[in-house]
Amino acid sequence: MPMGRPKAELILSADEQAQITSMARSRSIPAALATRARIVLAAAAGEPNSDIAQRLRLTGATVGKWRRRFIESRISGLYDELRPGKPRSIDDERVADLINKTLHTKPADGSTHWSVRAMAAETAISPTSVHRYFKLLGLRPHRSETFKLSTDPFFIEKLRDVVGLYLSPPENALVLCVDEKSQCQALERTQPMLPMGLGYVEGVTHDYKRHGTTTLFAALNVLNGAVLATCKPRHRHQEFMSFLREIDKAVPADLDVHCIVDNYGSHKHAKTKAWLAAHPRWHMHFIPTYSSWLNQVERFFALITDKAIRRGSFGSVRQLVQRIDQFVAHYNQNCKPFMWTATADSILAKLHRLCNRINGTGH
Repeated sequence: MPMGRPKAELILSADEQAQITSMARSRSIPAALATRARIVLAAAAGEPNSDIAQRLRLTGATVGKWRRRFIESRISGLYDELRPGKPRSIDDERVADLINKTLHTKPADGSTHWSVRAMAAETAISPTSVHRYFKLLGLRPHRSETFKLSTDPFFIEKLRDVVGLYLSPPENALVLCVDEKSQCQALERTQPMLPMGLGYVEGVTHDYKRHGTTTLFAALNVLNGAVLATCKPRHRHQEFMSFLREIDKAVPADLDVHCIVDNYGSHKHAKTKAWLAAHPRWHMHFIPTYSSWLNQVERFFALITDKAIRRGSFGSVRQLVQRIDQFVAHYNQNCKPFMWTATADSILAKLHRLCNRINGTGH
């Protein structure tokens, strides 16, 4: 026969059952709170306290405590009660003064931003407390972010045009992101590189010899992520038209070509326009000014710069071109498309929030 006083029956409503189950499975809440939720679920299923304690590796007193707390206060009873502690030494007015000075003033010594110690000296609050409030309130005066608003009068129209190609490409057509990475320098380090080892990273000298530059022309296939790339010695409309001819030969004749480019002069040159007029399957889509982030081929340029160019040492332009060709060849063997998910409306909403933030700052 069961021993001890009979336990009060624990019954969960449908809403409580759903909420407690979610708490028990969640990894974003404290582990102790998730354990208490599992205790309640097991008790509601009719499992004895002793079995719950053994299975969850708890004491019987702990299981009984949280069972009783839930019956008395329901879900709110699973949370810890407020514990007494040392009274606050920094009142709300001093915290408000700290926030106001951080957001709306500059240090008197001519600095551009507040540091923890400078704000501590200004407000007579300890540096530890200032750092704690900065972290709590999300204040980061030591950091800044750059931004650039497009001045293109047709920004919205061009944005919807390009994003529409990414999210809903036309049938019987190929969407290509085309651009040039000019001034790729063949830099040769003046001393041999120090190889990476246990406890230290690869070392390169900061000085170098220049051996010339090349321009990388690239076309990114939005459908599968494949890249058609070539290096040319100069960055003019002649080289751009030559690259367009290479693309035209590589694309099947039965497909239209939708080409996303920026507003560089060679893309709008009179001879370029004449060539495009003679090839009606080509359709040019210009991104807004100061919006290179809208051209997906820029992401490929970031990859090749980081993985093949920046940390290399090249004794000639030919070596640099060979390294680029090698990287592109291996990249195309396992290429994957860059998945564009942002809609034009979401981008415009983000821009609206940015404009609201800088409203009244002189822009």
